[in-house]
Amino acid sequence: MNIAIYTLGCKVNQYETQAMESELTCRGHHLVSFDSPADIYIINTCTVTAVSDRKSRNAIHRARRLSPGGIVAVCGCYGQTDPEAVAALEVDLVAGTGDRVGFLNTLEELAARRSLSSSPVVRVDEALKRREFELLPAGGLEGRTRASLKIEDGCVNFCSYCIIPYARGPIRSLPLAQAVAEAKRLAESGYRELVLTGIEISSYGADFQDGTGLIELMEAVCGEVPGLRIRLGSLEPRTITDEFCRRAAALPNLCPHFHLSLQSGCDETLKRMNRRYNTARYHESLCLLRSYYASPGITTDLIVGFPGETEAEFEATLSFIQACDFSAMHIFPYSPRKGTPAADMKSQCSGSVKADRARKAGEQAAELKRAYLHRLIGACLPVLFEQEENGVSRGHAPNYVEVSVPGTGLRNRLAPVRISGLSDGGLTGTLE
Repeated sequence: MNIAIYTLGCKVNQYETQAMESELTCRGHHLVSFDSPADIYIINTCTVTAVSDRKSRNAIHRARRLSPGGIVAVCGCYGQTDPEAVAALEVDLVAGTGDRVGFLNTLEELAARRSLSSSPVVRVDEALKRREFELLPAGGLEGRTRASLKIEDGCVNFCSYCIIPYARGPIRSLPLAQAVAEAKRLAESGYRELVLTGIEISSYGADFQDGTGLIELMEAVCGEVPGLRIRLGSLEPRTITDEFCRRAAALPNLCPHFHLSLQSGCDETLKRMNRRYNTARYHESLCLLRSYYASPGITTDLIVGFPGETEAEFEATLSFIQACDFSAMHIFPYSPRKGTPAADMKSQCSGSVKADRARKAGEQAAELKRAYLHRLIGACLPVLFEQEENGVSRGHAPNYVEVSVPGTGLRNRLAPVRISGLSDGGLTGTLE
């Protein structure tokens, strides 16, 4: 059958889509573009914000328009948290964030019947009762330079604004030996960089209860594939301790890029968010990283317009992010999620206030990024080239800054580049 897949959301969703692509291909099916005629359309949804829900619904409607008589199947976080709403959208199968092989089996059963019932099939479990890590193949079908390896699923932080713990369930970790074996397989397949990803990788190994944590996994993977660059997904500030930094800095193939979730630079706002740190602890993490690494890439997420955020609290956040000196930031206006405590909090900020604060924070973030990039002019950075267009090759340095050089034929090569200037939010240079 011809099958098209549309993916929304985070790197974990993208990873799980790639796993489904691999499985479907092994079963003899053909993958086609989402804009092409297909027998089956799969939408792997996201629900982290109201905008994500809307984009998921739009993709479902689009699939039905493309193929009125085809099968439209939904999986992912939106299907998990609101299956009733999804089932009302003229779909044939609703699944969630677990048992992807079972989801594909049901799809094939529906296709074999050749006649669909008037009501959709719903296969959604209770995420909070999950206890086993779902093993899925890593790597994609196309020749990529960077692969992701999902090492963890689930979250038990229960931040007051976040629906994801309800969509993904508790902490489940990929056994260390299997993670090492997958990393070795990906290196042998020709990948040059591996991203260790998950819903909350700072909690990796918590379910093992044997002392194994993220740093042990990092050491094992880096040691097994010394020729593969290893990059970390998003981290919680509690991960960054002196011991973590000392051991991480001893890994020569670990990229010095650390995405530390911030969400707010005001302690009172952080309390309402139910974040497990204050600004002092967060800043300590930054200082530790910078004491072990020269000019590391430190990126973050920021939510503005959270319920109860006063003008003074927002100004405190602006002052704090200036002091943090991030290399890049993602700014999000707060989006209420039904079923979370924050959605019922008083003093919700208006849309105009959130938009204005997002603009101001975005302008400051852009200034910080420009300053960080400017400090790198004259440096020589090893760049992994990933794409080329119009006679220019582009890739990423270890700090995750995009670098472009004139020339082609560099894809999937790691080469030193002397940085000479700034361009389009990144750096330009010449091959050494």
